[in-house]
Amino acid sequence: MNSLDFTFAGAGLVALFSGGLFWPDQNVLIVSDLHLGKAARMLPVGGAQLPPYEARETLVRLAGDIESTGARHVICLGDSFDAPGLDVELPEADRLHIAALQAGRDWSWIEGNHDPGPVALGGKHLAELQIGPLVLRHIAQPGARGEVSGHYHPKARIVARGRSLTRPCFLLDDARLILPAYGTFTGGLRSDSAVLCELMAADAQAILTGPMPARIPMPRGDATSPLRRTAVR
Repeated sequence: MNSLDFTFAGAGLVALFSGGLFWPDQNVLIVSDLHLGKAARMLPVGGAQLPPYEARETLVRLAGDIESTGARHVICLGDSFDAPGLDVELPEADRLHIAALQAGRDWSWIEGNHDPGPVALGGKHLAELQIGPLVLRHIAQPGARGEVSGHYHPKARIVARGRSLTRPCFLLDDARLILPAYGTFTGGLRSDSAVLCELMAADAQAILTGPMPARIPMPRGDATSPLRRTAVR
């Protein structure tokens, strides 16, 4: 399992290369912004022609993370579907796949701005959830502490060995942790955007996803930032 261990708000967490977050002490796997059904939503309105297997690919990756971590509780941190009602329109094979993943474990759907909750599917449906020192919600709130959220689909652009590289990333400071989008074809907001620079502290860090997760200072417009693994606190 390619991963990077770190501590946030006193909780020992594991950033997975897939963009998932595992909390071993609670046996919890947290994922955000699956945006299932995006291809089906965009096709009728003339949007980008996305491959029809995007939901299947996301669910296969999620199944792999559940198996590798042994998580007994899965929390989907909002925007699990790309629009309200898509949980009903999802192909039967994908709906059965979700049901199989839910079997024998706790499952929590957190409300997002795209999707208030796939109420046609099993599991708990919550506006937010607090577990120990962590508060889990979809969109970061000003002044929050110990907050784990999603929504922004953060990604970081760096230069490594003379090549520009962009990867989805976790953003982390002393107050909050923002997860990358987990879904296939979800896009992202660069870490040097005004909204993320204002939201995150000056000493914020980014954990890059991919085959070799790495922790670096959060890129804030300096494209020459080196790709390097830093000490984990």
